[in-house]
Formats: sequence, structure tokens, C-alpha cells
Amino acid sequence: MQHSIKFNRTTRPSAQFFNGVSSVTDQTRNSLLQHYQRVLNRIHQAEKAAKRTPGSVKLLAVSKTRSAEEIGLLADLGHQRFGENYLQEALTKIEQLRGKGLEWHFIGRIQSNKTRAIAENFTWVHSVASLKHATRLSDQRPSDLPPLNICLQVNSSGESSKDGYSEERLREQFEACTALPNVRIRGLMTIPAPAADEAAKHTPLKRLRLLRDELKSAKIPLDTLSMGMSDDLEAAIAEGTTIVRIGTAIFGPRQYNQ
Repeated sequence: MQHSIKFNRTTRPSAQFFNGVSSVTDQTRNSLLQHYQRVLNRIHQAEKAAKRTPGSVKLLAVSKTRSAEEIGLLADLGHQRFGENYLQEALTKIEQLRGKGLEWHFIGRIQSNKTRAIAENFTWVHSVASLKHATRLSDQRPSDLPPLNICLQVNSSGESSKDGYSEERLREQFEACTALPNVRIRGLMTIPAPAADEAAKHTPLKRLRLLRDELKSAKIPLDTLSMGMSDDLEAAIAEGTTIVRIGTAIFGPRQYNQ
């Protein structure tokens, strides 16, 4: 089964978001369409190979450094889930695209002085790596919003450059995190170290799944595994992920300011 998507005049985002000036060329638009469709097909084929239920894996389009107009193009195709790493950049895009009804996921490093803005503007946070931050997000979640969906980040490769719980520390703090009133612990997230071969890709992903299975209960079902990126989404789907975070394979190389 191939997913087929077409741009037409009605799928171009409203000029009100971009001052009436399009910064996306037809070439970029067509490239984005092709890449997006290719990723959808990769997910579908990986679900099939792993004997997963079609549609059981959700695509989170990682849109850091990308323009609001590029996000709008995907939104007009029906894509709703977008992941952002940098808070100030994300807040600008959230405001520009507010009328699109998008679901925003924060996936970047959390700083204590930024938790209020995260709690107020996002539906999901994938990168909670301490009880302190989980508590702040719960305390600062507006009462008129539903509980904030949270994934607890696990440092599956033990890299000092990455945030995340060790398995032991997570076991110590898990119960306290689940007791917070205004957040809902949905599952676990990891960013594995790059692997040299296919077999090595599976090891940290399987460990995260087994850890999730150990921690979940009837009261805390932990229905989410956030793992899998452009280079390892097939391995992640085979190991049970429910959300893959894909940026480069959709949007192309990152565009950082010099």
C-alpha cells in the first residue's frame, strides 16, 4: 500500500501567517511532499514487517529550525503533530500557526526557568529527565488545560552529553512522578547513540521497551514509547515504538543561523 499525497492550490497555507510572501519555492514544496510521503511509506512497510497494526506508529515531524510556512504545508496535508527543541523559536511558530489546530510536542532540553512556558503552550513533553522538572510542569500547568502528557527520558547509552534518567534513578523517582496531579506520565523516550550495524541499533531500543514493560501497571498503562529517528525508525518500530521523531528525512538538512 502506497500513501499518495498531492499538493494543490487549496493546500497552500494562508498568506495571513507569512505577510503574504511565500518563502517556499515550488522545488522545496515538491521535495517536502516527496520526502514526507517516503517517510509515511517507510513507517507503513516497517509496521508490516514487524506485524504491527497499521497506523499504530505515529509520526512526529521534528520541525526545529524550519519555517512556519513549511510546517503549514504539512498541516494542510493533514499532519498535526510537530516536535520542537528550542522554546523561543517554538513559541513564535505556535502563535503564527495557532489557527491550524496543531499538536505541539516539546522534545528539547528542559531548563527550570522555561518550564512555565512549556507547561502553558505544549500538549506533550518528551524530555522530562528529573522529578524537579516534572513537578514544575505539573505546578505550572494551567487549570483550564488537560493534564500535560509526559514521556520520561532515559539515557539508554549512558552518554554524559545527553540528559536522561539512568534506569536505577528512574525506578527511584517513577512513583513520585506518576503521583503529580497535572501531568500524565504516558511512557518513556530515548535518544540512542549512533550504532554501527543493524543489530546494535536494536539493543537500546529493546532495553527501553523492557523497562517500560517493567514499570507499567493497570493504573499507569504507559502506552507510549518515543523512540526512532530518521536513521533507525525501522528498528524502533520492530522494538515496539509508538512515536517516531523524524526531522531530516522529511525537511532535509537542518538550517542553523550562522
